[in-house]
Amino acid sequence: MDANQPKDTQTSTEADTASSAPADTVDSSVENAAPDVSENIVEAPIALGNELPTIIELLPDQLQPFWLMVQKIPLLEGLLVLLLFYGLAYFIRRYVISQVMRLAGKTKGDLDDRVVEELQGPIFSTVVLIGLMLAIAISSDEMGWLRYAVPVIISIIILIWIRTALALATTIITAVSRDESHFKKIDVRTEPLLIIASKLIILLIGCYILLVVWGINPVGLLASAGIVGIAVGFAAKDTLANLFSGVFILADRPYKLGDYVNLDSGERGKVTHIGIRSTRLLTRDDIEVTIPNGVIGNAKVVNESGGPYPKMRVRVDLQCAYEADLQEVCDLLMQIADEEDLVCQYPSPRVRVRGFAESGVSVQLMGWINRPEDRGRVTHILYMKVHQGFRDAGLEIPYPKRDITIMEPADTNEIKPNTVASPNDASV
Repeated sequence: MDANQPKDTQTSTEADTASSAPADTVDSSVENAAPDVSENIVEAPIALGNELPTIIELLPDQLQPFWLMVQKIPLLEGLLVLLLFYGLAYFIRRYVISQVMRLAGKTKGDLDDRVVEELQGPIFSTVVLIGLMLAIAISSDEMGWLRYAVPVIISIIILIWIRTALALATTIITAVSRDESHFKKIDVRTEPLLIIASKLIILLIGCYILLVVWGINPVGLLASAGIVGIAVGFAAKDTLANLFSGVFILADRPYKLGDYVNLDSGERGKVTHIGIRSTRLLTRDDIEVTIPNGVIGNAKVVNESGGPYPKMRVRVDLQCAYEADLQEVCDLLMQIADEEDLVCQYPSPRVRVRGFAESGVSVQLMGWINRPEDRGRVTHILYMKVHQGFRDAGLEIPYPKRDITIMEPADTNEIKPNTVASPNDASV
């Protein structure tokens, strides 16, 4: 028994060791399989800083010995790098972009001029920020708080180019949609939809790049976005209704920018903005009315600028006396319409007799105008000229009259005198 005792002890010890080994392995695998997100956020800036190239690798062989001497003073090296990139940015803006702008000025359109002008500032800022990023990485021996400088500068560069891309998208789409000679398939009515869609795409791409720079996995955020989306959908159902109505309005195109519309709620004005949430109308009183797209989507919209052309017909209703010559009245009204410059000659104006009214004959003068906003002014001018023309021609504009005839009875003796009943009368 004594001889077997060490063997049993050794066997049990090995069994304990073997049983504990898988537990340790499982624990370590779990820790490796589920890294903390905060650790990724901390490690990502450091990794970006370590991946930056050194300046000596970019220099030719003749200048590398000189730069080795400069590297002995990190602060001096960083300052020289910053000055070098600032000079490069100034050279690009002063000479390269200037030459490109001269070439763009020789073209017929101004789209390329606006694009080059929009890119001038971001290119200069990007080159300077890259130099600042390299200078900070060089002059900081110990990372400390400077380990976040690289991703912060990269984030600033990304934000600059996101803003530039948003501005360029608006400029390019606006120019393309209004150039009917080269881009006939793109309508002005689809301009707001294309601008909004391009801005959403640019923002999504920019946010994704920013998350990657800071070491955040966007897949996890997308998984949790579904639950958040349900809560937001119930909380902001009115806002979402306006957003979807805005998309449908832009797709259905019941009106476009510059159209004059009437709503069944009484608003009338010129469409100055079609957004994803609301539409803005500028009334004739120069008052801007903002209407949610959800309201417009469920309302009856009368587009005065719609149809085959933006012209609009105005009507002047009047009456002439029954004794007047109707042919003379029609000729006078046609002469007034033909002499007015604001009334279109095509389609030609016309006069119609609409019926017999209580006081006279109803006549209507109809004419087309080029712009719906001139409706009030043109009708005012026509009424003034019709009134003056009728007076000059001796024609009467009838108005309601009443002839009251008081007839006296033939025998005044038949009228009995008024009697007042006595309170004591039994018939009362």
